[in-house]
Amino acid sequence: MRKIVILGAGYAGILCAKKLEKSLKKLRLADGVEISIIDRHPFHTMLTELHEAACHRVPEDSIKISLKKVFAGRKVKIVTDTIERADYKAKKLIGTNGEYSYDYLVMSSGSQPAYFGVEGAKENALKLWSYEDAVKLREHIPEMFRRAASETNMDEKRKLLTFFVVGAGFTGVETVGELAELVPILCERFEIDRRLVKIVNVDLMDRVCTILPPKLSAKVQKRLEKMGVELMLKTGIAKVGTDSIELKTGEKTTTIPAHTVVWAAGVEASEISKSSSELGAGPRGRVQTDEYLRSVNDSSVYIGGDNIHYTPEGEKSPVPQMVENSEASAETIAHNIIADLSKKGTMQSYKPKFHGVMVCVGGRYGVANVGLPGKFFSLPSFFAMFAKHFINLVYFVQVLGWNKISDYLGHEFFTIRNKRSFVGGHFSNRSPSFMLVPLRIFLGAMWLYEGLQKVGEGWLKEAKLQEFFAGANSFYDSILKGGADVVSSATSEVAAVGKTLIDFNIFNLVKIILVESGEPAFKIQVGAADLVINKFVLGNITVEGIFQYIIVLSEIAIGLALIAGLFTTLSSLYSLVLQMLFVTSTGLFMSSWWMIFAAVALLFGGGRALSLDYYFMPWLKARWKKINFVKKRYIYND
Repeated sequence: MRKIVILGAGYAGILCAKKLEKSLKKLRLADGVEISIIDRHPFHTMLTELHEAACHRVPEDSIKISLKKVFAGRKVKIVTDTIERADYKAKKLIGTNGEYSYDYLVMSSGSQPAYFGVEGAKENALKLWSYEDAVKLREHIPEMFRRAASETNMDEKRKLLTFFVVGAGFTGVETVGELAELVPILCERFEIDRRLVKIVNVDLMDRVCTILPPKLSAKVQKRLEKMGVELMLKTGIAKVGTDSIELKTGEKTTTIPAHTVVWAAGVEASEISKSSSELGAGPRGRVQTDEYLRSVNDSSVYIGGDNIHYTPEGEKSPVPQMVENSEASAETIAHNIIADLSKKGTMQSYKPKFHGVMVCVGGRYGVANVGLPGKFFSLPSFFAMFAKHFINLVYFVQVLGWNKISDYLGHEFFTIRNKRSFVGGHFSNRSPSFMLVPLRIFLGAMWLYEGLQKVGEGWLKEAKLQEFFAGANSFYDSILKGGADVVSSATSEVAAVGKTLIDFNIFNLVKIILVESGEPAFKIQVGAADLVINKFVLGNITVEGIFQYIIVLSEIAIGLALIAGLFTTLSSLYSLVLQMLFVTSTGLFMSSWWMIFAAVALLFGGGRALSLDYYFMPWLKARWKKINFVKKRYIYND
């Protein structure tokens, strides 16, 4: 049995494991190879979203993804352990709970904060580089406000309300931006004057986010200042105390009282990577690799993500410690291990193409410099934020599919509070679901009435569709052509000739019709739909009968389901489908339009209170998510 061990369940490790498992299964080699992924946590952490959880924009659980769920139904062994050292000659890792031998090792153990020898920084500053860090900061910030609200000594109150973020790179800027967005909310909650709160971002560089073009960097700086952040650039840190920070500008040092110092001043490789100099030491503990991302001194060890020190051919600098590098390296490593293991195909050189960078300053504003090498361009704030969320969704498709996508959309848009989103609070579900119960029951009653009415008209006994469609078509044609009185298919009564409000033809494929005859009637005439109806439905008496049965039984089923509140989402969706069928075949009078909007309102579980779904859906979800097929394809919601 050949063993592949992946150290670290970060962006590189988790994707590498999935790609390896999929390739081995495809090549029918899975039975002879064991894949293990080792991490000190039983979950994968979204490091790029830590600041959101730390500053209360999203729930803390939203930034972690269960490894058990990620690898459900897959032949990947999950090991929770802390690896203390590696014996590369014996090809084994030594952890707190055991030893793990390997034939191939993927070193993707990530990185950690770099303190650059600053006195007291490691001991006294808060950091933001793990799930635990985010939770600690999330609890710490409101606690400072809670204490300050009852503090009578103004010096101590100001100290409690002074927040320093060290580092004006991506992590520092996103953290201080999120904090500045949270502070007014906490000030209102604890009745504290905003002018008493001091938020400072400190960095040795002369501008923020130096990886951005100067123009975008200036936009970020302007936004931070607008949010009340004081920027102290060209300023170093001499010391971090238990309740103070010592700043250094040139030869001058200044000590400022502060109970909160968040350290975001750079990263270095993990301890296990730093202690692996025999693999080929690079700067800040990274490991030197060849073009195939193997250690230069050990071809059985592959290096992924932040641990890589490699300069691709034609480039001037090593690959950056960024998520896109982690994702790209995972694909190259998986391909090369499979090529070496199976002796099929050739190994690939690592030639990553980075597509730019994005920085979010709070939940409402962002900048982006994106494109292809040599062809980068900036995006306006709205599109920068949209791109950021879209890229996250692409990643979630690879990792946890629909399950994580639905969760992400929920906490970023549908349950967001205080308008902390680039679309504001427009999509946030604020209405109590029980307020929609009357609408759900009324919509169901109308569908039930429609179905039972058709039963009474003999739809289950004889063909009615020919007459039904013909009457509707003659109704619209007579008005469009300005003819005499016509028979309304909806009322079976003589209707006066009306007038045409809209008659718009789109490339002879789709025709939008809005006429008025007593009340407005709307139809979207689609050529392809008409062809199907005329040729396949009305052209065969058996098909016509079946189609009639489907319509009648569907209306009754939707009605009963909505009244009882059973499968509310599916029933609402089916209601929309039927309404769209009617719009494109017979059209709808304005008196029926409300049914479309009611179905939309109920689509995502609205009105589920006081329903059978309240009891049935939890029971069903608990059993649905245990099915191997469902777990493996992530087609469930937590």
